[in-house]
Amino acid sequence: MVEFIALWLANSGISPLILTRGYGGADEARMLQRHLDGTSAKIGVGADRAATAACFIDRYGHIDGHSVSCFERLCYEHDHDARSHLDSDKIGVAILDDGMQHLSLWRDLEIVMVNGMMPWGNHQLLPLGPLREPLSALSRADIIVVHHADLVSEQNMKLIESTIREVAKSLPIFFTRMTPLYFFKVGTSFKLPLEATHNRIVLCVSAIGFADSFVRRIEKGNLLQMRPLHVDRLDFSDHLLLQTEDIDMIRVILQKLQAKFTAKPIVIVTEKDYDRDPEILGHLEPFEVWVLCSKLQVIAQKSCFGDSFKKTMRRVLEVKYTT
Repeated sequence: MVEFIALWLANSGISPLILTRGYGGADEARMLQRHLDGTSAKIGVGADRAATAACFIDRYGHIDGHSVSCFERLCYEHDHDARSHLDSDKIGVAILDDGMQHLSLWRDLEIVMVNGMMPWGNHQLLPLGPLREPLSALSRADIIVVHHADLVSEQNMKLIESTIREVAKSLPIFFTRMTPLYFFKVGTSFKLPLEATHNRIVLCVSAIGFADSFVRRIEKGNLLQMRPLHVDRLDFSDHLLLQTEDIDMIRVILQKLQAKFTAKPIVIVTEKDYDRDPEILGHLEPFEVWVLCSKLQVIAQKSCFGDSFKKTMRRVLEVKYTT
C-alpha cells in the first residue's frame, strides 16, 4: 500500500517521503528503493520518524501539502503536460509506514490495512494475541483496506466487514489483492513468465510476517497460469537474515524433493526475502531461486460507494481541509 500511494503521488507531481522504521536490515526499504527508483519518491529509514523527516525536509525543502494546488496535482496523474511545471523535488507528502501506533506524529489521513486471511487472530492484545490495539481503535481510521480479499471466502469477507461496521459504521472500506506479475532468477535480471512454474516442483521459502498468503498464491496457480505440480514450504520468522545453517536446511529439503519426484525443484521467494540478502540465496546452487514479483491491486467490484480508492483519499483530505 505504501508503494501504491507513493507511485500515485509521484505520478501526480507530488514528491512523497516514505518514513519506515527499517526492521530486519531494512528489507522493505530496499524493496521500495528498487521499485521507486527513477521517481521523485524518497525513503527515510529510522526509529525516530520525526527526526528522519526533519533531515529530509532540511535537505530537499517542502511544499504546503494543505494548499489547493497540492490537491489539484492529484488530478494530473495521466497529464504529463499539466505536470511539467510542477516541482518534483520538494517534499509534498510524508507517508508513515506501519505507523498507526506512532502517535507522536500528526497525520492528515489514516489508512488501516486489515489482513483478510487473519483479521483479528484470537482477538487478544499483545503478548496474548496479535492485536496491538483493541478493535475500537479502527474508529480513528479514515479508510479501511481489507487485504488478500481474493483469498478469503465471501462468507468470511462479510463477517470481516460486519465487524468493522460495528466499530466504524460509515467509513469507506476497500478490498485489495497482490497480483503476481512475473518471476526473476536470483543472480540475473532474466524475467520468467508465471507459466514457467507449470508442472514444476516448488519450495516456497520465506521470512515474512504472514507466509500463508505467499504460499496460497503459488498453490492457487491454476487461476494464474502457474500450475505447479507440487508446492512445499519452509517458513522462517519475520525479517530473519538467513545463515549458512539455514541454507543447509533448505538444501536438504530440496534434495529430498528431488529424490521423491525425480525432478529438480525450484525455490521461490518473495521480493522482501530477496532484498534482505540477495547474495546468500545464490549459495543454493545448483538449485535455481526465483523471486515472485507482484503488485497491489484494488479489487474494483468491491470498492466502497463506487468510488475509486484514489478518489476517496482525495475526497477525505478535501473535506478535512475545506471545512
